[in-house]
Amino acid sequence: MPYDVTGTTLRGMTHIPPPAEELRLLDAELWQLDGRRAQLLARRAWLVAALQAQPVAPVPVAPRPETSAPRVQNVLLVLGGVLLTVAAAAFTLVSWGHLGIAGRALVLGSVTLAVLAAPVPLLKRGLRSTAESVAGLGLALTVLDAYALHAAALTGTDGTGYAAVASAVLAGVWAAYGRGLGLLPDLSSGASDHSAREEARPLPLRLPLPAALAAAQLPLLLWAIAVDAGPDWITAALLVTAGFDTIVALRTTAKSVRVVAVVGAYGTGGLGVLTAGWLSWDAGGPSAAVRASALLALAAAIALGAARQLPKPGNAMGTALVGGLVLVAAVGGVLRAVLPGGWTVLGYLAGGVALLAAARGRLPEPVRRGLAWASGTVQALALLWALPLVVVVLLGPVGWAERAWTGVPSDARAAVTVDVPWPPYAAAAAVVLAVIAGVLAAVRNATWRPRALTGVLVLAWATALVLPAVLELPYSVGLSAQGVTTAAALAAAAAARQVPTAQTAAIVLSVVASLSLACLSLASEGATLVVLVALTVLFAAASWFARLAPVTAPAALAYAAALACATGASAGWRPEHTALLVLTVPVAAALLAARLGGSPGSPSSPSSPATVPVEVTGAVTGLLAVALTVADPPMLALVLALCGVIAAGTAVRSDRRPVGYAAAALFVLATWVRLASWDVDTPEAYTLPVTVPALFVGALRRRRDPQASSWTAYGPGIAATLVPSLIAAWGDPHWLRPLLLGAAALLMTLLGARHHLQAPLLIGGAVLTLDALHELAPYLVQIAGALPRWVPPALAGLLLLAVGATYEQRIRDARRMREVLDKMN
Repeated sequence: MPYDVTGTTLRGMTHIPPPAEELRLLDAELWQLDGRRAQLLARRAWLVAALQAQPVAPVPVAPRPETSAPRVQNVLLVLGGVLLTVAAAAFTLVSWGHLGIAGRALVLGSVTLAVLAAPVPLLKRGLRSTAESVAGLGLALTVLDAYALHAAALTGTDGTGYAAVASAVLAGVWAAYGRGLGLLPDLSSGASDHSAREEARPLPLRLPLPAALAAAQLPLLLWAIAVDAGPDWITAALLVTAGFDTIVALRTTAKSVRVVAVVGAYGTGGLGVLTAGWLSWDAGGPSAAVRASALLALAAAIALGAARQLPKPGNAMGTALVGGLVLVAAVGGVLRAVLPGGWTVLGYLAGGVALLAAARGRLPEPVRRGLAWASGTVQALALLWALPLVVVVLLGPVGWAERAWTGVPSDARAAVTVDVPWPPYAAAAAVVLAVIAGVLAAVRNATWRPRALTGVLVLAWATALVLPAVLELPYSVGLSAQGVTTAAALAAAAAARQVPTAQTAAIVLSVVASLSLACLSLASEGATLVVLVALTVLFAAASWFARLAPVTAPAALAYAAALACATGASAGWRPEHTALLVLTVPVAAALLAARLGGSPGSPSSPSSPATVPVEVTGAVTGLLAVALTVADPPMLALVLALCGVIAAGTAVRSDRRPVGYAAAALFVLATWVRLASWDVDTPEAYTLPVTVPALFVGALRRRRDPQASSWTAYGPGIAATLVPSLIAAWGDPHWLRPLLLGAAALLMTLLGARHHLQAPLLIGGAVLTLDALHELAPYLVQIAGALPRWVPPALAGLLLLAVGATYEQRIRDARRMREVLDKMN
């Protein structure tokens, strides 16, 4: 709004109050609004509380039916059919004898025909469920008719043969009955005109055809049993029935029929395969084996034929897998009858390998995958069968650890069977390893090729490892062959750049083979030295390859340590003297780690992945050297000191500074062991070697970091000597140790006061006080004995009065002392 210079509005405009007045009016209006809002909120809260206090009336819920009307209808129909069937059976079995032959035939025939014809008018009225129940009753009556016919007119007929014929006839009658009902036109009232009846579709019943298929499972089996056929013919009957079920399952479109067909195929087929497999395993000669294999081949043909027509890839592959395994069992069963002993596995393996050739033919992809998996399963089982031979060759030489240098064994087999038995059919197991390696070498699939190459490497290694023992080669030849196997595995690891899994497997195989070779060489002193030298050189040479060094460099150091122990034992040295030779390995490890760890003056210089494994191996060999000298304290002190020198040299590297603490600890331990060997029992001799370096290190730290606490820098070093000396002084009857301890504690107290350091001041003062009390204790005891008994309480009372009188001054003095101590570092 425009204003003039005097603050009034222009002429003709509405009057507006001054800003201060307008601000007051706005504040009053806002205050009224806040008050009104508070009233409304209070009212709302009261209404919410009142509503929550009132009980909520329950909403009536209509009862939910527990079952539907169609289910009730089906239950009633099924119960009615079952009751009528029971009544018919009771009539046939109990009341049958009261009628003549004509009456019986008339009654059963009339009832059966009437019941079988009843579904027709029911279907015309659209009562399908009722028609199903009546049809089921009619089928049951046909079974009773068959039984009644045998009981009345054909009593002399063999029951099993009659059952076979009756089941076949019933299966045919039921199938025709189901098909006939399915071909009837729909004559329901809804289709009144001719055109509608022409376009109507049949309404088949679901029960007759599955019942017919279920009855069809029995004729062949019952016929084979009736004619006293052997197990071969009974198995053939089962398999033919399974083939029939398979055809029905693949051709039919009705779900109920397909379910019965699938169950029948799996049931009769599975039983037939198990029986044929048992016949093949129990075959006493080639002819019996051929018959059993023919049955297995029939089962395999059924499975593979079904696999080619199954629509789902997963079902097709699984069925082809089973068919392939059954086919291998058929081939292997024939070869088992002509091959000796353990060579039977090769027959089954040959069948499994042949499946791979079949898998490359013109077959659907799921079937080919199933055959390939079946072949892989057979090869895996054969490999498991051959695995004990590899385990014996690898772990058997461990038994020489308790019989080291006791004599050269007669051959390579005797060398690996020190404490374990030789597995039977070892030659066949070696052939199995070689065959599977050849199969894997032929894999050309880009996805499976790297894994196959890894498998070829492992199996070729295993074959070369077991051959000397299988062929019973001389002991020296076996050693050489295993050494060549180790070297070949290392060469493969160096060459396998493009296949990481193969490279890892080759490294592991080389280490495992070398360990077995080292144990195998323990039979002879000369062989042990030669093998350990060769392994040390071999793994050291392989360490030039950066990819292998994290494993081969520690292995070389470990075999070098073993060589040092073997050399000392061969020379007749005592263990503590051999320890000095073992110490050369930690020295070599420290030098190698320094070379691998980059430049000593550059903390950021990258280190090799082999650095840490090499250092760990060096530390372990150092512990081995210490363990060898435990029985000789002077030599133990020397070895500890040398280990401290090695650790100190490692601590020179900028990235290994913490190793200096280990070096200091080793030096201290060496000093203590040496003093103990000299029968020194003075505690200061043990504590001063710790105190001096600790105080020196603390001074260096305080120099670098003036803010460091004196407790951290000097506390451990001071306490290391003063505390043990104080404990010794309290039990020392002489005056020299308490005097020297008091002087040292006084010096520490004065130094702490001079430089304002808490640790020297408090530790030194406490030790000085306790040492003085120890020296004055006899005099205090004499004084206490000379005084009357009332003097101590009187002195205590005077002391309390004095303290109470000067309480405020003492508090002030204590505060000042605390402030002085807080200012000290």
